[in-house]
Amino acid sequence: MPSDLLKQVRLRLFQLLEQLKPVGETVQVTYPDPMTAQPTDSPLSPEQLEIWSSIATLLERLPTALDAQLQEDSALTHFEHGILFALDSAPDRRLRLSTLASYASCTLSRLSRAVSRLESKGWVRREVDATDGRFTLGVLTEEGHAKVAESTPGHHALVRRLIFDNLTTAQARQLGSASRRISSAVTPEPLWTPTR
Repeated sequence: MPSDLLKQVRLRLFQLLEQLKPVGETVQVTYPDPMTAQPTDSPLSPEQLEIWSSIATLLERLPTALDAQLQEDSALTHFEHGILFALDSAPDRRLRLSTLASYASCTLSRLSRAVSRLESKGWVRREVDATDGRFTLGVLTEEGHAKVAESTPGHHALVRRLIFDNLTTAQARQLGSASRRISSAVTPEPLWTPTR
């Protein structure tokens, strides 16, 4: 791949990361030093670049579609719905905020701002963890449980239409497996898995 094209791909990736980060927070991106890069740091092959461009496009389009549906139908962002859904799936509908932040792949401060918005609507409340007072729990209220019950069917219908209706069962399993591998390569944090 010509070095100009590689620079364009890196710049676009950086722009995407900038759009995803909350205001006031930083995202650390490390690139190989071009002066010390080893010969094995070769550019992407044409096939790899085609695959990567498909992934990058998906990373732009899918969150937009998910947010649009949830905001229109339920006045929630996809991020907020994910918080409510994770709490609804947890034992006693409660999780430590640090655990929830890990599941959401976000900073504790970003999660705290989202929880504050959800608290103001009566869907979540915070409690000190009775087993260890150093931690704060996010607790789903009955109103929050009702919001999850209201918002989930439309969200699942869109996910089914965009993803599962376009893949065979084998392809969907491969996509799940590939996604888990890539997520684990990005960060060793455990992946959230629904308990139901």
